Amino acid sequence: MSSSSAFNDDKGGSSSIGEPEYGHDPASGGIFSSDYKRHDDLKEMLDSNKDSLKLEAMKRIVAMIARGKNASDLFPAVVKNVACKNIEVKKLVYVYLVRYAEEQQDLALLSISTFQRGLKDPNQLIRASALRVLSSIRVTIIVPIMMLAIREAASDMSPYVRKTAAHAIPKLYSLDPDQKDQLIEVIEKLLADKTTLVAGSVVMAFEEVCPERIDLIHKNYRKLCNLLIDVEEWGQVVIINMLTRYARTQFLNPNANESLLEEGTEKAFYGSDEDEGKEEKVEAAALVAKRKPYVMDPDHRLLLRNTKPLLQSRNAAVVMAVAQLYFHLAPKAEVGVIAKALVRLMRSHSEVQYVVLQNVATMSIKRRGMFEPYLKSFYIRSTDPTQIKVLKLEVLTNLANETNISTILREFQTYIKSMDKDFVAATIQAIGRCATSIGEVRDTCLNGLVQLLSNRDELVVAESVVVIKKLLQMQPERHSDIIKHMAKLTDNIQVPMARASILWLIGEYCEHIPKIAPDVLRKMAKSFTNEEDIVKLQVLNLAAKLYLTNSKQTKLLTQYVLNLAKYDQNYDIRDRARFIRQLIVPTDKSGALSKYAKKLFLALKPAPVLESPFKDRDHFQLGSLSHLLNAKAGGYQELPDWPEVAPDPSVRNVELQEVISTSRGRIGSLGGWPEVPEWTKCSSREKRKEKKVEKPFYSDSEGESGPTESADSDSDTGSGTGSGSEESGSESGSEESEGESESDKEEEEEKHKRKSKSRAKKSTQESEGSEPSSEDERKKPPKGKGPKAASDSESEEEEEEEESSSESSESESEGESESDTDTRMKQKTCASKPPPRQPKKETEMSLLDLDDFEPTPSPQVTPVNNFVSSSLVTDLEGLSLSDSALSPAAVSPASGPVKSYELLHRITGEGLSVSYCFSRQPFSHDPHMVSVQMQFTNNGDTEARNLRIQEPKLQSGMRIAEFPEIDVLPPGETVTMVMGIDFSDSTQAANFQLCTHTRKFFLTIQPPVGELMMPVFMTENEFKKEQGQLTGMNEITEKLTLGETCQGDAAIVQRVTSTASLSRVPCGSEMKCRFAGKTVTSGSLVLVTIVTREQLVAQLTVNCEKMLIGTMLVKDILQALSQ
Repeated sequence: MSSSSAFNDDKGGSSSIGEPEYGHDPASGGIFSSDYKRHDDLKEMLDSNKDSLKLEAMKRIVAMIARGKNASDLFPAVVKNVACKNIEVKKLVYVYLVRYAEEQQDLALLSISTFQRGLKDPNQLIRASALRVLSSIRVTIIVPIMMLAIREAASDMSPYVRKTAAHAIPKLYSLDPDQKDQLIEVIEKLLADKTTLVAGSVVMAFEEVCPERIDLIHKNYRKLCNLLIDVEEWGQVVIINMLTRYARTQFLNPNANESLLEEGTEKAFYGSDEDEGKEEKVEAAALVAKRKPYVMDPDHRLLLRNTKPLLQSRNAAVVMAVAQLYFHLAPKAEVGVIAKALVRLMRSHSEVQYVVLQNVATMSIKRRGMFEPYLKSFYIRSTDPTQIKVLKLEVLTNLANETNISTILREFQTYIKSMDKDFVAATIQAIGRCATSIGEVRDTCLNGLVQLLSNRDELVVAESVVVIKKLLQMQPERHSDIIKHMAKLTDNIQVPMARASILWLIGEYCEHIPKIAPDVLRKMAKSFTNEEDIVKLQVLNLAAKLYLTNSKQTKLLTQYVLNLAKYDQNYDIRDRARFIRQLIVPTDKSGALSKYAKKLFLALKPAPVLESPFKDRDHFQLGSLSHLLNAKAGGYQELPDWPEVAPDPSVRNVELQEVISTSRGRIGSLGGWPEVPEWTKCSSREKRKEKKVEKPFYSDSEGESGPTESADSDSDTGSGTGSGSEESGSESGSEESEGESESDKEEEEEKHKRKSKSRAKKSTQESEGSEPSSEDERKKPPKGKGPKAASDSESEEEEEEEESSSESSESESEGESESDTDTRMKQKTCASKPPPRQPKKETEMSLLDLDDFEPTPSPQVTPVNNFVSSSLVTDLEGLSLSDSALSPAAVSPASGPVKSYELLHRITGEGLSVSYCFSRQPFSHDPHMVSVQMQFTNNGDTEARNLRIQEPKLQSGMRIAEFPEIDVLPPGETVTMVMGIDFSDSTQAANFQLCTHTRKFFLTIQPPVGELMMPVFMTENEFKKEQGQLTGMNEITEKLTLGETCQGDAAIVQRVTSTASLSRVPCGSEMKCRFAGKTVTSGSLVLVTIVTREQLVAQLTVNCEKMLIGTMLVKDILQALSQ
């Protein structure tokens, strides 16, 4: 049988069964198939004597697992074949056991002996699979067996098996942490492995088990740096993140002197006295002068040099890892090379863009100049999601300076006309931040924002008011006319935050508008009882300030407002009213504070500092989940601080005796691969200075110029590390790229000379049986007087690595394991006759050299007074939005009648009755909660007091937002309150206690499935597109007969919308009605289609990601339409 038939027939046991039938109840076993004996034929095939039938059965079972179907009931039949001699069957059996060994531990334990035999199998894939299954059985009784298996596998001659051993280490550690010491020994052994296949996995095990043991990394640091370029992408990310933390503990801060000077200038900027600032500058400069000139450690340079080529990786995670390493470790002059690579990632998917922009926003605060040439790459496209737009706005605001502010503000002017309200609000906030950071455009921005106050969109006006309030605090006396204009807006603006901001402004600067302020208080006193709490608090503040400055006109008004607040439902407002009354109205009992009431209320408030939300986020390691969330995530390891004194660099040197003793063979019976790098002998600084230039492939992109390179740039051979800047970042520094072509030519000539010499020496080394050396020992003796065992050229070493890696991959695919001697002989044979290699052309185009990434030329700096053009002023003064541009595509709540339910009967409640309904309005405090409107009626003779909710008993995932406590409910009175319940997209009941001052009542609210949704507006094409993606198990279709009273579109729409909170979708056909909504908690789409036919026959189709909700909704709509 072919493999394709395995996928065609995987739903049932054979093709005769046919397509599965979908059950209505997902809790039943029939959700996938109504045939409960669907696996009988697979069991027969697994019990047969033919390997071909067993292989076909296993293929179909693995295909079922891949499709997400449960195949655990086949475990006994599959585990019997674990001893099968057919290698293909055995591989698939091991794949199945890895998936289900944890669930069926007892049965898996019966096969332990078979797994142990599998660890001795000649096929490396079988050995690795056996170890993987063994480590998946999470039973503490077999921990010693697992430990022994991991120890043996760590010495296996196959790198694939050693890699699997590294993967098994964290599994065993999580099962039994007491094995840590033994596991560290295995990790230490595997860290010495020189194959690229193992490196990433063992570093991951190191990070999981013992990240604090950096002493294990010392001897392997240089080897990891040199292997990094050839490790798989997943391993590169892990190693780079580990080496970032390692470098922060072992090397000195390359920017220590610059950061001292920056601190001095910052203090001077914020200092009140210029003389003090000058003194601090002088002190900082003296401190810098006392410090020794910074010399970069060669190992620090090795890490930076070997990670730089990875900026051209196709994997976004690798590029991001290198970018964070450079940001945290590189000298300030060299960090710029990462900008172009990060901008390239902006072309990727929106998820990648989101993560990259989060990190760019953090970087752009401290390293603004790095991204300024790429300003246009952060302009916002109309197709960008809202979260991407907001992050790009953040970056643009961080990059704003006197030179580019006119361009950025013109961009912002366009963004304000967007239909995305959240984006418009963020743009207005960004304009406010630009105005505070660049004082020259403050008036221009203020005038533009004032123009927005006449806009008809309430959200735009509200956000403008909040920003204007912060700007006016800087120069209130110059803008009293703007305060007057805003005072008139209190009649129209309904957004609570905006109303509160206006009232605060009027109260704070009431002396500038003495005639208008009392009138505003009079109007607010009228509507006090209907205002939101935040507005009421500001009304109280306004009354107190006016009472203190203008008591003749406002004395009675203030007393009236205080009396209203005295009986308010919110205790904050009641407390504030009592406090203000005692403070401003002098009585015999008044305390000493009442004398200072004016100083308390009318004290000069400092203007708010509008800061970026990313300002202090760089204390988290960039690229980490903790940085993304701005909160410490589980398992996050803090980025260490730089040491004050550099630790001893000799700990990274491998002793000569160790190399000799292990250079002739493997360690252990099965050959643990020893580390034999001859470059580790290099310990003196003079020898390190003579290191040769990088590989020709990267030679023209390795020059990092700057004063920090004194350790490398003193070389007599003209090291390339000081020649020029990398191709991808050279545009941003024109000075760095000037002498680049000349130095490149000299480097090429030097390389060819060294190649010929090193090849001659290579043959001598091979005849003596010496190991090839690594790039860091590469030296060029002057005039040919060097020792005879000088190291190879880097290009030949690269060929050796490629040859060995290709051989290892061949041995893995064929299931063979060659001896160490054969492998070494092959390597030497291949290395002795290398193919001729063309020198790299200077005109070769880098992956990053794209035309549209040419950075914008730095504009000429114009005088400060003239850099804002007059046309920009007029443009910003006319910042206004057309009504059509901002008319919201609002979704009105469902028009169906709201049904009320009885929660507590008046007899049971001793006179207190409670009813509730689902208002289908968004819950203000949390949009993921269902809004439940509760009506309390006191039918008794005595008042009910202290009505509140206590001890909610909720299912997992559910939440409840209680209504504020009702202090007093007099007899005959009715009060309506709103509470929010997150039902977690289920119809499970929410249980809680309703308490009064004397009794407790146990109440339950269970929602109909239709109330778990909220309406969604979409076009017909969008509806069809989404419906096409929700087929198969996500689609339920039923035929029905419409009731006699349910004829015509209007009746159907009324019945459906009263059953579920859905909105109608426009439809071109008269015979169809479409409705759309989404679940409140998870936002899963719910699509309903009703097709009417002749003689009251109709077809109902529901498409929903959540099958349970879809099934229940079908039943409810069927019942509603059939009546």
